[in-house]
Amino acid sequence: MRTRVLIVDDHPLVRQGLMGLISTQPDFEICGEANGIAEALDLVTTTRPDVAIIDLTLKDGNGIELIKSLKERHADLKMLVVSMHDESLFAERALRAGAVGYVSKQEAIRTVVQAVRTILAGRLYLSPTMTERMVNLAVGLRGEGPSSPLERLTDRELEIFEMIGRGLTSREIAQRLNLSPKTVDTHREHLKEKLELKNAAELTTHAVQWVLESH
Repeated sequence: MRTRVLIVDDHPLVRQGLMGLISTQPDFEICGEANGIAEALDLVTTTRPDVAIIDLTLKDGNGIELIKSLKERHADLKMLVVSMHDESLFAERALRAGAVGYVSKQEAIRTVVQAVRTILAGRLYLSPTMTERMVNLAVGLRGEGPSSPLERLTDRELEIFEMIGRGLTSREIAQRLNLSPKTVDTHREHLKEKLELKNAAELTTHAVQWVLESH
């Protein structure tokens, strides 16, 4: 029996590259590809993959939310994040959501196959740097505090912060996340407080700069 792999990424060229890589392995097969959350949820139900390779920025939302939904509905599915997002900021969040590995797209693409085999063997896959960091967290060696103010944000706050940086209005964010505009505005206030920003203009500037630097 070959391992069935689902690719979830909003970039067609990235999906093609990952599909080509996976297809070179005689014991792996591609069972589907998706560019967003809704499509991925449907495909997991219909194709029953063993592994899902998931990006964090998707057509219709955030990969962390997809991972949470899949973990709740398909507890046996093994999920590997392959993303350009900063591993130090997102890997722990992805693991908490239900993923069992994290690969930066800046690493060699062959790393993805190694990562898939690692998680199929029942182990976590992280870079050596992130593994050391997670071990330190597990034994209580956290240091004096978060290395970045963004680490103080909840998953939802970080998701909204990214959307602000991509130029979405509160109403557009609310529609995309199925929230009320008032709830989004409350999250904006929390963001300003946690990031020690004075007003909406500073929040937008900070968010746009972060998106440009980290994506």
